[in-house]
Amino acid sequence: MGRASDSRLEAPSPSLHSRRRRHPTPPRDPNTVRGSGRPEITDDNISILGKIFVKCFPNFESSRKKDAFFFERFDSILSRFFYKLGEAIADHTGYFILVPLFVTLVFSTGYQRMNWTDDPEFLFSPLNGRARQERAVVEKYFPTDTSHHFDASRLIRNGRYVHFLITAKGLKNIFDEEIWADLMAFENFSLTHTFYDDKGNPFTYEDVCAKNGGECVKNQFLELGERIPEFKRREFKFPFPVMLNPKTFNNYVFPTYFGGVKLYPDNTIMSAEALRLHYWGTTEPKEADHLSSIWEKQFLELFLNGTLSALAPSLEITIHNSRTAELEFQENTRSVLPYFIGTFFVMVTFCLVTVTMGDCVRSKTLLGLAGIISAVLATTTAFGFLIYCGMPFIGINMAAPFLMLGIGIDDTFVMLAAWQRARFQDTVKERLSSAYADAAVSITITSLTNMLSFFVGYVTPFASVQIFCIYTGMSVLVTYVWHITFFGACLAICAKLEKKQLHNVTCKPVKPVSESKEESYFYRACCSGGISKDDPYNPEDNQPHAIMVLFRDYVAEFINMPIIKGVVLLCFLVYISLAVYGITVVQEGMQTRKLARYDSYTIPFYNMIDKYFSTFSYRPMIVFSGNITYSDPATSDAILKFMDLVESHESIGDPLYTECWLRQWMRYMDKNGKYLGLNNTDEPTYIRNLKEYFLAGEQNNFVLDVAFNEDSTRIIASRFIVQSVDVMDAVSDRKLLQDLRRWADESPFEITVFHPLYLFFDQLTLVRSTSLTAISLAAVVMMVISFVFIPNPICSLWVGFSIVSIEIGVIGYMTHWGVNLDPISMIQLIMCIGFSVDFTAHICYAYLSARVNTPDERVRECLYSLGLPVMQGALSTLLGVLTLIFVPSYIFITFFKTVFLVIFFGAIHGLFLIPVFLSLFGPGSCSKNEKKFNEVENYEIMKLPTSNNHQTDAVSARPSPTKELQVPPHLPSQERQLNRAANFLSSTDANHVNGAGRSEDESRNTNGHAIAP
Repeated sequence: MGRASDSRLEAPSPSLHSRRRRHPTPPRDPNTVRGSGRPEITDDNISILGKIFVKCFPNFESSRKKDAFFFERFDSILSRFFYKLGEAIADHTGYFILVPLFVTLVFSTGYQRMNWTDDPEFLFSPLNGRARQERAVVEKYFPTDTSHHFDASRLIRNGRYVHFLITAKGLKNIFDEEIWADLMAFENFSLTHTFYDDKGNPFTYEDVCAKNGGECVKNQFLELGERIPEFKRREFKFPFPVMLNPKTFNNYVFPTYFGGVKLYPDNTIMSAEALRLHYWGTTEPKEADHLSSIWEKQFLELFLNGTLSALAPSLEITIHNSRTAELEFQENTRSVLPYFIGTFFVMVTFCLVTVTMGDCVRSKTLLGLAGIISAVLATTTAFGFLIYCGMPFIGINMAAPFLMLGIGIDDTFVMLAAWQRARFQDTVKERLSSAYADAAVSITITSLTNMLSFFVGYVTPFASVQIFCIYTGMSVLVTYVWHITFFGACLAICAKLEKKQLHNVTCKPVKPVSESKEESYFYRACCSGGISKDDPYNPEDNQPHAIMVLFRDYVAEFINMPIIKGVVLLCFLVYISLAVYGITVVQEGMQTRKLARYDSYTIPFYNMIDKYFSTFSYRPMIVFSGNITYSDPATSDAILKFMDLVESHESIGDPLYTECWLRQWMRYMDKNGKYLGLNNTDEPTYIRNLKEYFLAGEQNNFVLDVAFNEDSTRIIASRFIVQSVDVMDAVSDRKLLQDLRRWADESPFEITVFHPLYLFFDQLTLVRSTSLTAISLAAVVMMVISFVFIPNPICSLWVGFSIVSIEIGVIGYMTHWGVNLDPISMIQLIMCIGFSVDFTAHICYAYLSARVNTPDERVRECLYSLGLPVMQGALSTLLGVLTLIFVPSYIFITFFKTVFLVIFFGAIHGLFLIPVFLSLFGPGSCSKNEKKFNEVENYEIMKLPTSNNHQTDAVSARPSPTKELQVPPHLPSQERQLNRAANFLSSTDANHVNGAGRSEDESRNTNGHAIAP
């Protein structure tokens, strides 16, 4: 044999040299041989359940044969399923396109039944918040009557109103005749302006106003205008903070009306910079409530079109009504729609560019667009399905399509990377099934973790979080299904075009690179591609993806340097230290102003509230209920003692501001009881005297604070109102609320503390604990899923480590970036759990499944396989939400910030930190079995049973002096160059054996790379 070989080298046959040399079939990449059949179960690839079964029942026949389904690892089962799915898509491509399109068309009709919900109370106050139960108690005993006995400080719900905050231009003193004249003109217009209902009937404020004692509630302090000339001459003084009008006997609490007040040394008012006007509408019956809503709407239109400003040219006017927060939140979310169009074009451009290779046949330019269309169709289907199910639709859902574009494109890149790793020369069916089996675990674990992390959000008590997470979780599920069906069918179509040697855009036949050397430069650059039919394995037509090679030969080599590993660990310590510090200073709570856009008309109103009226803000109610004997002096003293305790709080004002009927009644009895001969020794007499002598009068507001039983023999509830002061931030709000509730719980009385704002303040008490609960639950679920898909305890622990690290980083750095912990950021933190698994799980699985020996080689293999998809996925998700940063809205800018943080940190963990940690502490990290630079490893691939897919047994590649040197694709390119000469020499012998035919090449159908010798 050696002599025959020598004779051929010395005197080659003319027939051999007269025809083109044919390159031999290279070995397959052992890392892509999966999915074609059930593997032989050994101790190395047995599942966790199988190990437990063998351990517990070693003598069973099943333990010896290992033939039960649970002995096979789940990732292997999934790969086999996807292999069959790929074959089905290749055989029945049309069905996998038409069925998803038909289903999308059906469910898209659900949008006509959309139930759009924008009520901030429903969306952003906890559904299980204590304030909801407290409000029910107060409403039970003290229902609001806006038609006869209305008092603003005793409101239980917002009702209907229009509020104005007014300053003089140039911040002049508001107590000026000219300015006051404009104020009175504004007041008269507000009271007499005519508005029209739906039928065109005219009405004025008098027809819709809230009333007390039969009269409309008005801004009585404007009566002081007639005293301004005397005030300026210092002949009449306005004592601060409370004044009794000597003419009308009306009582004025100035801090509630005026802001920016300056005082003289004698504690009388010198000047004021701002004031507020309140106009209240009635809410009973429903017809009147509807009329009040029309009045609110038309008043707002007058403000927006400049009519109100023209009435008072010397004033700066801001406005707020009962539906401002709801309407502005609605406008805020709907205004993001135009940005989605920009995002769509950005994503299309990005995908078209990133999926384009130098090869004009193997490039998948149009598949980038197909991936985006698949995500859009899936999101449309998911939304339509949930709308049909009666799920309310909220404005925050408008951010979901931005996310779905990023998530859908992530799977697109993973699928295309698997397609590029499959052998180019295989049939479409074989190559598609190989790509599906290769990408099965990656896209499944990504979609499953994202979906479950969103569904975990349903356990939170915030309706906004629940609804958003249901919509996005369902969208992720449908996007996954559509991607493995609709997009897979599109991939099959492109594969068939590629197999026919058609241009990926024009669909015209073109020549491969190896046969287009005589063509023009333009043709070679823009038209050539594919592989030669005569020589399918020639190196010119089988160039690997440049960026994949970059990750393998440069990024991986860089990471494997010991000094770089040390730098990575040092950077991680700095990163985690700054994040932990950020967590210690995190701010909690969400202000109502953040529901509006930054350019909203209501922002100046909130600014003036903060500047002028934050010192005296809201008035909490203290309600005593139950069986209390008020005629007992000891009981009355105990109640007043509790009120003294409340008034001693640092955030509660002086007793001067407290409305306490019991205290006033006892003072009345001390002064007049003996004179009137009143005796309150028993409860019926006490109540009769109280009603006759103290609660009489139509405009006596104390009558609204005492509730009697049906026969008026007992007091079943009483209400006291205190004034909060210097509550400047969410921390003070939470402390005051928690202290009042704690004192109420510790008291022997049945006490309820309430204010309408407490519905929103409940989020301050729950958002931290709820976030920790949801995040912890999601993290546990993600770790379980990772362990199922990545059956290696060490890798699963590193995935869990990544989750914790990324979550800490997002919370800490979002604090540095000015984002509070509130329901909006809570959504992002829950979502962060799923996203944090994506990249690290990809890398961990690729690292674990790499069929190499040393950690450095595993790093090269995992970055070669998934470095490019991870980078593409990160960039696509960031581009998907990039346009949100241009929306002048806290909600969407917060959305961008948190998504940016989680994707950035996730990508850094996946591409750098996790490979370093796995190489140092992962599987095989203690192995010293490193090959010499010019050695070739021995690859033996497990024998897989064949089925009807025409696959042969997997290749066993061993270097031999008389055979072609078989170099797996993940080995360094230098080793390929060292063996290129040997491959060339051995190719002559291979051609002699194969002859001019292709039968042996075509019989090698196992999945793998086409490697240039």
